Amino acid sequence: MSPTASTLTAARSRGIPEATVARLPIYHRVLSALMDQGVQTVSSDELARNCGVSPAKLRKDLSHLGSYGTRGVGYDVEFLSYHISRELGLTSPWGVVIVGLGNLGHALAAYRGFASRGFNVVAVLDTHPDVVGTVVEVGGKQLRVQSIADAGAVVQRTRAAIGVIATPAEVAQDVCDRLVAAGIRSVLNFAPAVLDTPAEVEVRKVDLAVELQILAFHEQRRGEEPLPEAMNA
Repeated sequence: MSPTASTLTAARSRGIPEATVARLPIYHRVLSALMDQGVQTVSSDELARNCGVSPAKLRKDLSHLGSYGTRGVGYDVEFLSYHISRELGLTSPWGVVIVGLGNLGHALAAYRGFASRGFNVVAVLDTHPDVVGTVVEVGGKQLRVQSIADAGAVVQRTRAAIGVIATPAEVAQDVCDRLVAAGIRSVLNFAPAVLDTPAEVEVRKVDLAVELQILAFHEQRRGEEPLPEAMNA
């Protein structure tokens, strides 16, 4: 998941580059995995290699947060993980509301990894009368699907901070408008649509088709051929 709008605003106010903010979740994920393995200290070279960046870039990114490494020893894994978690605003869980209970919405709702990353899905919303009122499994718990028309009350009651849009493109803007009107200032958009939002609303877009098309471009550059039509049938 991406940092919330308040986290990004705070980072900007301290002069932390957005590219650095975008890499902090990667560092945090790798450090969490090292903690699970019982690793107590890690060198900048090893941490950088596990994160897929250069040691120089890693050290520069972490320098924006403070000086947490010890020459000749490296980084205290738990200590650094905590400080990155604090910088990302993950020391307390963030409430998430998911809108759209199609195949993607169901998959997102059922995913159990959000809780360990600092996020709690507190509500699921939809518009279809056959879906509203049903009960779905959300990260190991049961939640009743509520109407998008009740977004304001839902956000106020659950104190959700992040909205996830997993709807068809044609309704994504309306859904976004309702979430913003309800007080949501951070939106993760899976719909293939460009959203028009106020300046204070942070929108992160995930377009799976675009990512696949970029991969197809690189496959073509390597001389690979797409599947024959007979195999696509």
